[in-house]
Amino acid sequence: MIIFVTDIQDRLLIPAMDNFIVSARKYRPATFDMVVGQDTITTTLKNAIRNNFLAQAYLFCGPRGVGKTTCARIFARTINCASPGPDGEACDKCESCSSFNSQASFNIHELDAASNNSVDDIRNLTDQVRIPPQVGKFSVYIIDEVHMLSAQAFNAFLKTLEEPPSHAIFILATTEKHKIIPTILSRCQIFDFNRINVDDIVQRLSWVAGNEGVKAEQEALHVIANKADGAMRDALSIFDQIVSFSGKNITYADVIANLNVLDYEYYFRITSAAIDGDVTSVLLTYNEILNKGFDGYNFMAGLNNHLRDLLVSRDEATIKLLETSPSIRQRYREQAVRAPLSFIYDSLDVGSQCMLNFRSSKNQRLHVELALLRMCKLSEEKAEAEPKKKAERQPEPAEPEIKLSSPSPTPSATAIPQTGPAAGSAKSVPLAEDGKKVSIKNIISGAGQPENIVSEPVPDTSPSAETRQFTPEELKEAWNLFAAEVKEASPRIAVTLSAVSPVLLPDWIIVLKLDNSTLKETFDQNFRARLENHLRLSLHNSSVKLQTTVEATERGEILYSSEQKFNHLASKNPALKDLKKTFNLDFD
Repeated sequence: MIIFVTDIQDRLLIPAMDNFIVSARKYRPATFDMVVGQDTITTTLKNAIRNNFLAQAYLFCGPRGVGKTTCARIFARTINCASPGPDGEACDKCESCSSFNSQASFNIHELDAASNNSVDDIRNLTDQVRIPPQVGKFSVYIIDEVHMLSAQAFNAFLKTLEEPPSHAIFILATTEKHKIIPTILSRCQIFDFNRINVDDIVQRLSWVAGNEGVKAEQEALHVIANKADGAMRDALSIFDQIVSFSGKNITYADVIANLNVLDYEYYFRITSAAIDGDVTSVLLTYNEILNKGFDGYNFMAGLNNHLRDLLVSRDEATIKLLETSPSIRQRYREQAVRAPLSFIYDSLDVGSQCMLNFRSSKNQRLHVELALLRMCKLSEEKAEAEPKKKAERQPEPAEPEIKLSSPSPTPSATAIPQTGPAAGSAKSVPLAEDGKKVSIKNIISGAGQPENIVSEPVPDTSPSAETRQFTPEELKEAWNLFAAEVKEASPRIAVTLSAVSPVLLPDWIIVLKLDNSTLKETFDQNFRARLENHLRLSLHNSSVKLQTTVEATERGEILYSSEQKFNHLASKNPALKDLKKTFNLDFD
């Protein structure tokens, strides 16, 4: 007995501890105006209550922690309020509101379908529906996780849902709407709850921190909001966890340490080093990340998200998609200026491929390191490609001489003498009227040629001009040499020149016989002047003149279009026409 009395006295000396209520319950919204991020839904429900447009069944669906069950309870409380306010909110003073606040309301019934999903549970519910409410107008039945009901339970519930008593209103809540049978969906007003955006969560957390006397950095609250992934309940739970860890002062460092979140600084460092091509810094930073216990896959996911944020930071129209604090957003803007757009695109592609093959890699660390090395090489490859592109745009000095003339020549349309390997003749680089160089390749091919500049053959008037005798063999050799020169730019012209033999007439007139007028027109426009000047230079004869005619060669007609090819084959095999007609075929 003495031990017993002593034990009681010892217990009485222990100070009583206050019961702690988690923030998700303590700050659960009690009115529609307190619900975060679902303004459209709450406005619709308040208007329905104000105008007495109440449906027999509602379906609240959406991700976890966005306010489905909370809105169902607020809705049930408000429609039974004896004197709701003009804004559609409950008065919080009448008998119905008081019984709801004390959790003693007989008009609001909640059923957890996850654990009560059998036919018998639904039958008990349908029997209970017949009982009218004792206080208030409606009996509200909130069925949470309704998608967990069995198929038989859904069928048993269907008739009651279709024709319920006038005093019964059903509110179904679920995170997986696709698992509910269509016959149930067709009898409900459906409200899709959205993920709560980061800014709304941060604003709510700041309000909760102020009520609790907690000082919190904005960057820290943004990390909590991002970690919650759009769920207000998860954000408040994480907030309680951080308060337990750091006390009344929540810092960014405390949050990333407690939640095992990689610091923004690492992504900025790696991206900056990759832009500069600093392989050493990238590998050392990644090694530091691994030493802190972070997984390579999660690191690459974060890096890809960082690159995505850089991309949206390049434009003021898309920067609103960046869900970070103002200070971090400014850093993204600064780095986005340094990062070329091509680097961001290519790095995102490299990072995505790395994540796709990460799980199947035998050496996952090396797999990520190789992806980082490829990112470092992107800027170097771009720097090497720029001089090549500039060199390709420069006119080649060894082009044949072409005189550029215009309907109204001006003093600015001149040519700058150039030296070249061709003997006995000076080369020239043409100038347009604005004084800029014109690419001879583009002029020959007809691309990019100024409208007032045309190419035409001009006799050689230099002191070395001559009229030298040449043999047909020398003509054929010079002819084939030109065909080889144009083979890469125009294979069709090269094949045509190689297949035909030029005809030499008196007065140094050379005739080229072409197969059709289309080919003749193309050749005259783009290649006749060039070939004529080539022959004059190669044969040392300034009197050479090239003429083109249209005449079918020994090879016969050349088939160019699909229809011509088909007709040619059908003339040899008439069954092709029947095949085309039977299957209703057409030409490409």
